[in-house]
Amino acid sequence: MIVGTAGHIDHGKTSLVRALTGVETDRLKEEKARGISIDLGFAYLPTPDGDRLGFVDVPGHEKFVRTMLAGASGIDFALLVVAADDGPMPQTLEHLAIVDLLGIRKGLVALTKADLVDELQLLEAEEAVRAVLAGTALSGADILPVSSATGLGVDALRARLFEEAAAHAARDDAGLFRLAVDRSFTLSGAGTVVTGTVMSGQVAVGDRVVISPAGTPARIRAIHAQNEPAERGRAGDRCALNLAGDGIGKESARRGDVVCAPGLHAPTMRIDAELRLLPGEPKPIGTWTPVFLHHAACEVGARVVPLGTARLGPGEAGLVQIVLDTPIAAAAGDRFVLRDTSQQRTIGGGRFLDLRPPSRKRQTPERLAQLAAHALRDPGESLEALLDLPPCYVDLTAFARDRLLGEEALRAIAARLEVVPLTLSGTTIGIGAGGFYRLRTASSATLADHHAANPDLMGLGIERLRTSVEPRLPAPIFRAALSQLAASGAVVLEGAWARLPGHTVSLSPEDERRWERISALLGGTERFRPPRVRDIAGTLALPEPDIRRLLKLTGRLGRVDEVAHDHFFLRETVAEMVDIISRLSGAAPKGEFTAAAFRDQVENGRKVAIQILEFYDRHGVTLRRGDLRRVNPHRLDLFRTLGAEEAGEPEREASPVGRPDFKSGRGREPVSGGFDSHSLSPTSTVAL
Repeated sequence: MIVGTAGHIDHGKTSLVRALTGVETDRLKEEKARGISIDLGFAYLPTPDGDRLGFVDVPGHEKFVRTMLAGASGIDFALLVVAADDGPMPQTLEHLAIVDLLGIRKGLVALTKADLVDELQLLEAEEAVRAVLAGTALSGADILPVSSATGLGVDALRARLFEEAAAHAARDDAGLFRLAVDRSFTLSGAGTVVTGTVMSGQVAVGDRVVISPAGTPARIRAIHAQNEPAERGRAGDRCALNLAGDGIGKESARRGDVVCAPGLHAPTMRIDAELRLLPGEPKPIGTWTPVFLHHAACEVGARVVPLGTARLGPGEAGLVQIVLDTPIAAAAGDRFVLRDTSQQRTIGGGRFLDLRPPSRKRQTPERLAQLAAHALRDPGESLEALLDLPPCYVDLTAFARDRLLGEEALRAIAARLEVVPLTLSGTTIGIGAGGFYRLRTASSATLADHHAANPDLMGLGIERLRTSVEPRLPAPIFRAALSQLAASGAVVLEGAWARLPGHTVSLSPEDERRWERISALLGGTERFRPPRVRDIAGTLALPEPDIRRLLKLTGRLGRVDEVAHDHFFLRETVAEMVDIISRLSGAAPKGEFTAAAFRDQVENGRKVAIQILEFYDRHGVTLRRGDLRRVNPHRLDLFRTLGAEEAGEPEREASPVGRPDFKSGRGREPVSGGFDSHSLSPTSTVAL
């Protein structure tokens, strides 16, 4: 258990710690000369059961309240020190308010200098103390008269602290490791040493850590826990960590830094929080109020924006967004204190809720509902509530990191809530079972309606499907969710399109009859120079738009390819021309051939031959340099079927051409990899 002193200057905090432990916590020359504490002091006291009490002695002078805050954040038990001959003084009240704001719920009062007053004065001092304790976390705390000079009540106080330590429940050390640095120094032969209270988790000699927010990696060379050499430090221990590693030196860590597990390093400059203003604050907090934020052992300039209200008045509590001047390392649920910009008074304090809040739309009803979910202390309840709210998904990686959850803890919560995990670029996104069911149902219904209204289309564009269903997810998350649905057989994905598994496209009887007449014109001896849409329409005496529509449709069915605008070739002809190109390249010096050589092979005009080659250029089958082209062997199977003897594997169809998303590419430049923006991957297949 870590005991922290609190109280006004010259009320005997350091003397009392010395009387209890025999340790002089004033270590600085100036402290000894002036007789006041300036920096944090530390002492330890063995308990009868073999444990050790840690004491953090804080300065009482108003100028050093910021130093007091650096030490107060890590304490478990508050020892409020009030001099019997003075009674409660200004820093008594401020320290008590800080203890209350930091959520320290256990403590007692040592009424020091009891030897200097008579019994009546002692009773009056006790009454005055009870009055200031009323309404705080220490309301009703026991008051023990003591005298460091005569030893009066010191043994009784020590025995009481032993009782409290025995009853103190150790902090849960199952989370990820964090230590708030309140001292940093170098020792000859050891190197850099940092001290502080372990805020969560545990650490062992040899572990890799990060000094945040700078992000400096380090290794734990040695540990002292509760002032004794140890192999491991746990939550609640006062520890000294000997750090080693490249770049670790005197300035690598300083007060306010956090030594943490590598996975926790994610500094933030914007935090949504619960804030309670002290009743004595002279004015309310409005939008963009400047303050100093104290968290753990760090202090940083910040500005406060009330959420859900224009201002927060004295004694009121509400939601705020805190925008920091510099990033800090923090966790959801951490306590903080705000002081004014002159650092002369404490304004209020509260608890961090969300470390990754939006900078815009931060006061919408949806956002305020999310903050209510973040405010739930149990991580499982919080996650469940967030998944039920728009946008109906949670970044599980960030959620676990910000709440200090290990992998096993997160896995157990996700399993209990039946969360559907989606992996995106190293981050795991979670969708609730209900949200995923709604997405699946809505997607199936939307696709069914689309197929009914458009039986001649292979599917619906994924982006159009995303904007048509609820919950409305960001495009990358929707695609990952759709892939999950595809894996379960609920939908079929084909490049940028989606369809239901049972949906197929077929021509109407009238279109089939027309296709038979059109295909006869596209094949045969004229297959390398087929007529264009307008020529087919004239020959068959049919409207040109009808011919164009039918050829587009058969293109989706994989029967033809639109090599140039309104110029369609049979699929077999496109594959045959790939073979011709391959033979030309194989027989030519350096594998390079000209458009004229290809024209002579297919016996059509130069213009058509160039259009065909440009079609292959766009898809990477041919690679052009000046007037010469060569074959890209990795793309030969895009438009032709390789026999088993040539490919070394069973016959397969890998061409994207003729798919519902294929375009001739007219008017577009080639793109990296040979595909235009609408083409499918060559590994995609279509079941017709």
